[in-house]
Amino acid sequence: MPAQPNNALLKVSIGQYSDKGRKESNQDFHGACVPVEPQLSEKGIAIALADGISSSSVSQVASQSAVRVFLEDYYCTSPAWSVKKSAQAVLMAVNSWLYAQTRQSPYRYEKDRGYVCTLSALVLKSTTAHLFHAGDARIYRLRERMLEQLTQDHRMWVSSEQSYLSRALGIHSHLDIDYQALRLEVGDVFVFATDGVHEFASSRFIANAIHDHPDLNVAARQIANEAFERGSKDNLTTLVVRVDSLPERTASEVHRQMTELPFPPELAPRMAFDGFTIVRELHSSSRSHVFLATHVDTGTPVVIKTLATEMRVDAAHVDRFLMEDWVAQRISNPHVIKAAARGHKRNYLYTVTEFIEGQTLHQWLIDHPKRSVETMRGIVEQIANGLLAFHRLEMLHQDLRPHNVMIDATGTVKLIDFGSTRVAGLAEIDSPLERSEMLGTLQYAAPEYFLGESGSPQSDQYSLGVIAYQMLSGRLPYGAEVPQARTRAAQRQLKYQSVLDDEREIPAWLDEVLRKATNPDPNKRYDELSEFVHDLRHPSETYLNRKRAPLLERSPVAFWRGLSLILAGVVVFLLVT
Repeated sequence: MPAQPNNALLKVSIGQYSDKGRKESNQDFHGACVPVEPQLSEKGIAIALADGISSSSVSQVASQSAVRVFLEDYYCTSPAWSVKKSAQAVLMAVNSWLYAQTRQSPYRYEKDRGYVCTLSALVLKSTTAHLFHAGDARIYRLRERMLEQLTQDHRMWVSSEQSYLSRALGIHSHLDIDYQALRLEVGDVFVFATDGVHEFASSRFIANAIHDHPDLNVAARQIANEAFERGSKDNLTTLVVRVDSLPERTASEVHRQMTELPFPPELAPRMAFDGFTIVRELHSSSRSHVFLATHVDTGTPVVIKTLATEMRVDAAHVDRFLMEDWVAQRISNPHVIKAAARGHKRNYLYTVTEFIEGQTLHQWLIDHPKRSVETMRGIVEQIANGLLAFHRLEMLHQDLRPHNVMIDATGTVKLIDFGSTRVAGLAEIDSPLERSEMLGTLQYAAPEYFLGESGSPQSDQYSLGVIAYQMLSGRLPYGAEVPQARTRAAQRQLKYQSVLDDEREIPAWLDEVLRKATNPDPNKRYDELSEFVHDLRHPSETYLNRKRAPLLERSPVAFWRGLSLILAGVVVFLLVT
């Protein structure tokens, strides 16, 4: 929807300065993103400052990653989400990633040497300022020559000379982050300052520097230099943001900001919809409707997905639907479906992804009943490549099944449908995403889900192992028993059915690989997904030296059929003699 011509846009001026000061290196990192329409109105302007900690040699990696990911991923969240929810979701995910990096590093038992940093962020949207803060950097507001500290220092003082950070990104698996929203006025100035600056430059000096220097870069440098001259031994970073103009708040805008984007009308072929032309319906279910469409300006084919009418009253389902859009925008991998560029402001709640000319793995399995081991390997390797892109971002797909895997005309495999995806940290947010029900498909879901446990990368590995098993045998490794096994004792009774039989030429060692990947106990599966994929082609000595499984385990039907024939022969022999 185009902006009204008489409405002003949100405009700001930004000044910044950062220097290592008396330290050997600069562990501070800062940045700002001022997008063009439609994102300027949909998401606003984002500014962030992160400060590393002196005790860590990798803290500058944490501060750089925190700012970069926040500024990138915030704009990947749905425009239907509030600023608070969008920013918190991103910061929780960043915190989980940093915490995981420390746990996987030599500093796992020395958190003050790990991937830790403070973060202070500001999002200016429409006529509101949204502040997010964890650590001891500060955000001030300068209004009419009065400097007001808006953030609280998260620092615990042990003595008059010794203190430590009580809150920061990457310290704990859980992140408490301060949030507040303030009404903006034209001329408001927001000042970001690390502790190396605000502990030495007085409030009066900061206010006078900004008032006396219209060039905000000069003001930022002068504030940092003042801290240096007064003896600061820390890094010096100052960021100054002035609000130059604000959009008008019309009645319709106020209403739009207080409500979510409306659901789209019923779509039909040849219909013009939000910058697209609907071509035809691709799929319809009780949960959603999927359409092929083309972009009006470029003619590019895309897939538009809308919620089914009965699902629009389910807040949790709406939230999962919006999650799909964010996940698709965050992951860039040739084996994961990507979000399609819209190029215009979105007016309804729906998702847009690239169009894949192909078929689901489910249909492909029906069309190709005789699959070779090599074909299985090629498909599983591509799926694993896509899954690893999830796992690197602390995400779990959680609904891996043949229906959610597409194969295009070139044989390229892509993962689709991210409605069940779990993003580490999001469960910490008070939202409908906090759910306990099973979201994946029962036949492919890892056994631990049926015990009420949260998933892990081994859970996605289990689902992939089941797919690999099914591609070779047409069966499931435990039949239909897994969903019924809802206690540890019941799961210990599950019997793996060998993938080997006399009908197909399958290496005996490959059966052991699949047995391990689909073990009911996640602790007995492969530690890494890459190990599973490697073993599909490179058998270990342990597997090669292991004896072939008995016929009763490999093919119970063939065993009893053979035994029956032997007994029948014995009976005939006894009757004749």
